[in-house]
Amino acid sequence: MGHTCNNIIINAPYDVVFEVSNQIERWTELFGDEYVKAEVLSRKGNRIEFRLTDKDGNSWTSFRLLFKEHYFAYAQKNEPTFPFKYMKIIWLYTPVDGGIKMTWIQDFEMDPKFKKFTDEQIVGFVNEHSVHNMGIFKSVIEKEAKASAVKG
Repeated sequence: MGHTCNNIIINAPYDVVFEVSNQIERWTELFGDEYVKAEVLSRKGNRIEFRLTDKDGNSWTSFRLLFKEHYFAYAQKNEPTFPFKYMKIIWLYTPVDGGIKMTWIQDFEMDPKFKKFTDEQIVGFVNEHSVHNMGIFKSVIEKEAKASAVKG
């Protein structure tokens, strides 16, 4: 089983951090070159169903539950789950001095048929990508918050 936990402080108001980070359609921008397509399939209440496609052409569906009033979002990979047996993700948003601490927690288990990398290697890849992607989120969100403050 794999578990990762990474965080970054984003110097922006909570509403901006939460709203921008949960705009699935913008994940092609926010996740750098990780996704070439991010499509929202449906929105019902606080639930978003979506499909992501990576640069290798692999696609999968996921759902995301937004709990803005409780400062977190929960997501889970649907179909296909391979190379994972399951992938569950929690994003926490914690007000701190200097802005909002955004924390990404990921719990997963690799499918036993997946032999290319060990769980430890996957944890390393997920941590590396998370740190890189969180830097992009920080840059984009802080720039937007600054532009909004100038306009407002």
